[in-house]
Amino acid sequence: MGGVSVRDVDAQKFIIAYAAFLKRQGKLPIPGWVDTVKTGHAKELPPQNIDWYYVRAASVARHVYLRKTVGVGRLRKVHGTAKNRGCRPGKHVNASGSVDRKVLQSLAAIGIVEVDEEKGGRRITQAGQRDLDRIAQTTAEEEEEDEEEEEDDE
Repeated sequence: MGGVSVRDVDAQKFIIAYAAFLKRQGKLPIPGWVDTVKTGHAKELPPQNIDWYYVRAASVARHVYLRKTVGVGRLRKVHGTAKNRGCRPGKHVNASGSVDRKVLQSLAAIGIVEVDEEKGGRRITQAGQRDLDRIAQTTAEEEEEDEEEEEDDE
């Protein structure tokens, strides 16, 4: 199966696989506040997943891969959620800009994204695109194996 890109793979499976890759690699710089920070002011508690920073980094890398350039403001809107306002209707609230900014800086430190000088925002690098496509390839192969096992069970 040749020529598999990130677009061809299920988003959730890819993000989980890429987050595991980033954690296994051990090169992603992680800020010291990841165990105490909330990801937005609409949230009541910090994330319960210990590896949430890797998952967010994988999500951001995929988002930047699928688009030409992405800035912190767009990521805030994507990762935002509805705020619980009691008996009043919920409204969309953007996520924390600091978290998304630090994730982009961490991805830039390991060479996955770079600053786009002409348009502003971040874009994927050649090395980052190669890494993401390789992870997408392995994820697609795992999906094929799972489908074959299900067919054999029937």
